[in-house]
Amino acid sequence: MDVTVAEYIRRTVLKIPRDEIKTMLQKWGFLSETQLQTVNFHQIKENISQDVVQLCEENSADIKQAAVLDIIYNHIYPNKRVWSVYQMNKTVVCFSCVTGEETEFFDLTDFKKKFKRQLRSALKNVTINFREYEDNAVWIRIAWGTPYTKPNQYKTSYVVYHSQTPYVFISVSVLKSNLPLLCQNFQTYYPRPLQERNVAPESGDLRIIQENRNEKERIQRVNQEVFGDGPQPKLEFAQYKLETMFKSDPKMGVLDEKEPFRCLVKFSSPHLLESLKSLAPAGMADAPLSPLLTCIPQKARNYFKIREKKGFFPGSFVSP
Repeated sequence: MDVTVAEYIRRTVLKIPRDEIKTMLQKWGFLSETQLQTVNFHQIKENISQDVVQLCEENSADIKQAAVLDIIYNHIYPNKRVWSVYQMNKTVVCFSCVTGEETEFFDLTDFKKKFKRQLRSALKNVTINFREYEDNAVWIRIAWGTPYTKPNQYKTSYVVYHSQTPYVFISVSVLKSNLPLLCQNFQTYYPRPLQERNVAPESGDLRIIQENRNEKERIQRVNQEVFGDGPQPKLEFAQYKLETMFKSDPKMGVLDEKEPFRCLVKFSSPHLLESLKSLAPAGMADAPLSPLLTCIPQKARNYFKIREKKGFFPGSFVSP
């Protein structure tokens, strides 16, 4: 194993809290359970890191494996980095061979191939690693070099791309001059909104009245237009700060003074967007849902302030 790879793995292990090192190494999957059982995870981290490096030496680890461990660390601790959100401004349309219709289709294999080709056409000395996660996110790690030097594994950029949204999250290294290369790479990967599709006829109880059938089809259609057809980005909460006027009958004499009614509303769930997506089909909410809830992926934010529109009567509000 290369000395630089060994040192990089050692430093990565040292960044991990001691009580989480074993769990993260298991997620990595490069070392077997039998090998991990030989490590004393109760000793000081420096000794743990040396033991891990020794095991990686036995398995002939290279920079690809070391980069995957770094991706896992950054995925678990994303707040250790500073992220910026960029909106893609070009679309790509794919043709479905099955239906003969234009539809949204994200080919990860093709995406990886084109991403590497375009980046390396501008800069050859660069290492690129990908990792997919269950929330439909693609994590990309880029270590930059120069025309005359090898990639510096300690000056990396990270890109997180959800194929169902028109946004890409980028955390740049100190080499900010390479940022335009990343942004240029994503201009052609803005997914086109799903086209309306015919709802397959239900096979079931003929006693279901037509009105209910039509309403179910309408809810499915509206829900698909709002949320798309694929998995939603994973999000655990959304927070809304309200500064709106209290609405009541003037005769009740409640809040005669026109002071804003302030409160904080927070929606929490292990997978909030998927939960919102399931409300209307389950009959727990009307379709479509409020734009204040469905706009989360498009606005790429989960903090909102809702205030009265100036010059309008109470009851109209905006999310700036």
